[in-house]
Amino acid sequence: MNKEQLLKELNFKAVRSSGAGGQHVNKVSSKVELTFTIEDSEGLTDEEKELLLKNLDNRLSKDNALTLSSQESRSQHRNKELVIERFFNLIEQALVVPKVRKATKPKKAAVTKRLDEKKQRAEKKENRKKFRF
Repeated sequence: MNKEQLLKELNFKAVRSSGAGGQHVNKVSSKVELTFTIEDSEGLTDEEKELLLKNLDNRLSKDNALTLSSQESRSQHRNKELVIERFFNLIEQALVVPKVRKATKPKKAAVTKRLDEKKQRAEKKENRKKFRF
C-alpha cells in the first residue's frame, strides 16, 4: 500500500454540515466527503484490492467506491484531516489477514483431569441426598 499514491487518488467534496452553528452553518460548507474508487487505484496491488473489496463490501457503493464523511469540527480543514485519518485506519484494518486456526486435540492429562473433577462433583452431590430405606 502506497500512502502517498492513495492520497493523490482521493476525491474530496465540501458540503453544508448539519447540526449546531446558528447562522454560520447556513453559509459555510464545513462537512467533508471523501470518495475513493478501489478498482481504479494505482497505489494498491491486485491482492490488496481483492482483500478490500471482500472485507469492505458492505461499505461500498454499486461502483465499488468507498465514501466517508466528517462533520465533527466546524473547520473544513480539520474535517479533511479527520476523514483522511479514518480512511487510512479503515484500509489498514481491512488489509489485515486473520491467522488460520489450527485444529488441536486436548492433551490426555487434561481429559483425565476434567473427568476426575466431574466424578468428584457427582460424588459430592450424591452425598447430599438423604438416606432412605
